[in-house]
Amino acid sequence: MLAAERKIRIVEFVKEKRAASVALLSKHFGVHEVTIRRDLAEIEQEGLLRRTHGGVIVEHGASIEPPFVERSNNEVDQKRRIAKRAAEMIEDGDCIILDSGTTTVHIIPHILNRSNLTVVTNDINIAADLRSPDIKVIVTGGELYHEGFVLNGIYAEKMLGTMRLQKAFIGTWAIHPSYGLTYQDSLVVPTKQAMIRAAQQIVVLADDTKIGKVALHALASIHEIHTFITGVEAAEAESYLEQFRDNGIHVITA
Repeated sequence: MLAAERKIRIVEFVKEKRAASVALLSKHFGVHEVTIRRDLAEIEQEGLLRRTHGGVIVEHGASIEPPFVERSNNEVDQKRRIAKRAAEMIEDGDCIILDSGTTTVHIIPHILNRSNLTVVTNDINIAADLRSPDIKVIVTGGELYHEGFVLNGIYAEKMLGTMRLQKAFIGTWAIHPSYGLTYQDSLVVPTKQAMIRAAQQIVVLADDTKIGKVALHALASIHEIHTFITGVEAAEAESYLEQFRDNGIHVITA
């Protein structure tokens, strides 16, 4: 189980039990107590749970469905299919960027057997799960964005500005044939833009619910995208997919 998925399950487990010990969680999820303590520290910063001596309880008045949990639970099957198809584009020896996101995280299980792979990411959860002797992991640095444990800001942008990579797998809030990629949160936009500038090939991953939508902040024009991977559910948005193709984008449905 990936770290991001485990944290979701921990919240659900504690919500049901109202309280749980570190030992119980360690046994239930089959991981070391040190790992559980780290997960709980991260979850507590989201305001979901409150740690106690030796355990954790549901924080009174806390929202049990915060943004990262909510998004992680949406369209899970579709996101896994999209990620599996994206992973097929990654070859031994590649130097790639994995953007933070609830779709890109599902790429990890499919690339752990790759050799001589270099992965640059601003997502701490992705970096933690890329445990393989044949994968070099480079974390961008930057200011920790607690919503999802992502690094953003000028340090991340400066580091990405020194790199030239082959492929970038980018997540987005919305994708539209006229307005391109847009995002609701301005804080993450500059880092995503730096990722796009750093890579030769831009692959956008988005489930069908993002197609035809427009968010507040411009992220990239449609002409900066080389490949767009979405789910077969996007058949209902075929008119949009056709416009993407007309703009020279390779559209893949998974």
